[in-house]
Amino acid sequence: MRAVVQTVGRASVTVGGEVVGEVGDGLLVLLGVTHTDTVEVAHKMARKVHEVRILDDERSAADINAPILVVSQFTLYGDARKGRRPTWTAAAPAEVAEPLVEQVVQALRRRGAHVETGRFRAHMLVESVNVGPRTLLLDI
Repeated sequence: MRAVVQTVGRASVTVGGEVVGEVGDGLLVLLGVTHTDTVEVAHKMARKVHEVRILDDERSAADINAPILVVSQFTLYGDARKGRRPTWTAAAPAEVAEPLVEQVVQALRRRGAHVETGRFRAHMLVESVNVGPRTLLLDI
């Protein structure tokens, strides 16, 4: 499982003109799933996202109860090392990825996080105002 985590002043996801998820002063998490990921991996990713000290004064979302916007992002497993056309073979198929993304979201909520989400399998417009800017790539 792979995630790009950004500190944001504001982030939102719009589908078909409707805002489906929005947070202020928190984290935007673009989350990709690969074939070998499991529920255990999803729980580890949730813990890492919640506790990573990327916010001001080396604090985590858990420390300051910062909201988290989670957006599925299969393209994190794109591979363009050969040629100009990426391959997506390392990304898990939707029927595998969707329940694991939901596991991450539910695990974050069980930890007490306020979590908003995008919409799986939808064409999403993701907007963010990055703070810092601070962006991390997390691999579990």
